[in-house]
Amino acid sequence: MSERILVAVAWPYANGSIHLGHTAGAYLPADIFARYHRMIGNEVAMVSGSDAHGTPVTIAADQQGVTPEDIYSKFQAEFLDTWERFNISFDLFTTTHTQNHAEVTQDIFLRLLEKGYLYTDTMSQPYCISDERFLPDRYVEGTCPHCESDGARGDQCDNCGRTLDPEDLIGIRCRTCGSTPEIRETEHFFLRLTAFEDQLLDWIREQDHLRPSVRNFTIGYLEGGLRDRAITRDLEWGVPVPVEGYESKRIYVWFEAVIGYLSATKEWAERSGKPDKWKEFWQDESRSYYFMGKDNIPFHTVIWPAMLLGYGDLNLPYNVPANEYMNLEDRKLSTSRNWAVWMPDYLDRYEPDPLRYVISAMMPESSDSDFSWTEYVRRNNDELVATYGNLIHRTLTMAGRNFDRAVPDPGSLDDESVALLDFAREALNETGRNISDCRFRNGLQSAMRLAQSTNRYLDAKAPWQAVKTDRADAARTIWTSLTAINCLKVALYPYMPTSSEKLHTMLGLDGTVETRGWNWEPNDLKPGIPLPRPKPLFRKFDESLIEEETARLGS
Repeated sequence: MSERILVAVAWPYANGSIHLGHTAGAYLPADIFARYHRMIGNEVAMVSGSDAHGTPVTIAADQQGVTPEDIYSKFQAEFLDTWERFNISFDLFTTTHTQNHAEVTQDIFLRLLEKGYLYTDTMSQPYCISDERFLPDRYVEGTCPHCESDGARGDQCDNCGRTLDPEDLIGIRCRTCGSTPEIRETEHFFLRLTAFEDQLLDWIREQDHLRPSVRNFTIGYLEGGLRDRAITRDLEWGVPVPVEGYESKRIYVWFEAVIGYLSATKEWAERSGKPDKWKEFWQDESRSYYFMGKDNIPFHTVIWPAMLLGYGDLNLPYNVPANEYMNLEDRKLSTSRNWAVWMPDYLDRYEPDPLRYVISAMMPESSDSDFSWTEYVRRNNDELVATYGNLIHRTLTMAGRNFDRAVPDPGSLDDESVALLDFAREALNETGRNISDCRFRNGLQSAMRLAQSTNRYLDAKAPWQAVKTDRADAARTIWTSLTAINCLKVALYPYMPTSSEKLHTMLGLDGTVETRGWNWEPNDLKPGIPLPRPKPLFRKFDESLIEEETARLGS
């Protein structure tokens, strides 16, 4: 029986391009997961969008002398182009700067206010005398009081992941002018997080299926005690506060952005011509998976669940498979120092599947991983080209050369052939289980073991020799290898959809891999099916690529 799966993916700030870290942290794992669930027949809604109201957008606008609309519009268009070229299959990638999102946000605000979970109080907030304005959290920086990392923001320290208030910072300074701001009192709305502390602890302790890093971090966070947090700011950009007398204030981004998962699902339903369909994913039986980097864990396991509990009648997250960080050449990615692989630049020079493969092979699921151009070239040349690609090319070439460019008739199978096809079935099932459990690296390994086993089978049977003395044996071997390759095409589709679709065509099959679903049967490749002339799926990279791409870093 099919299930409903909501794939909720982190909302990138619309102030800069998508880079390798973003891709490994949230977007590729979410896409692999969504593609698999669509293939097995589940109903999937994969939603996200650009965070247009984050203060990084207004900071970029100030720096460039343009409006926030100019910044977010530019990057919204770029994001959509990146997703299309990298094959990230969103059902909807929208933006927080829509009337729909504002209405959903204000509805949640008013419901929480009505139920007593919001209240007004004064708070201390940095005020820049030079700029003559209160400073949003990301307009200030300083040293983190917990880990002593410099460059912590007024809302969070990226180094240790702790959420902060601006006055917590040591050596606080204004990001735009560098001066030391004053701390002044201003009135704002607060979310009564403390009302949900016990309920959230009971809930998270029951979530045994969560990754240990996510579950343990959240339990520790809650056991440390929650504080009520201000959810409005003195801003002109963002969703207006729907209360008379507060027209000059805006709902703050950390409260507003997570509501995007709900507003995006509603927008997707409306666009689909079924405006109430969102309820099936948020109120009926459904499972929601939130994909993001580890720095966003508390927003999705504490703050957003508290908001959902307060609002009522909305499903809590089922899983938050937050990834660790992917570093670059033994250093943390740094956008300010251009120490990053920018996805638009990558896609201008290379095909998407080699990078999708390499990121999946070193997915930072349980600990930080490190991407290097040396490893990229090695995995492409040794694994994609020499193991997988060469298996496909030599098998199809032998079929074309010796069996009239058609699938040969295997006759009755021998023990070795039966064993390989049994292993193919196991590999496909194991790959599916791993993807379903958000173990994407293990899933890829399961599939690639089938490629390695098929290569060993082919080498042992040596059909290039058998065809001279025992044509029936050679036909059996080629058919069995083609059938195992047909299984690989399915197992690797969530990881490398472009290559799998090309392979599907080269195997002489009609339709698409996606529409055929997570299905594989040995009799799919019937004897006599014409086989087109094979073309290499992957290209071998010269070692000079390593030096060339490394030289781009930090320049």
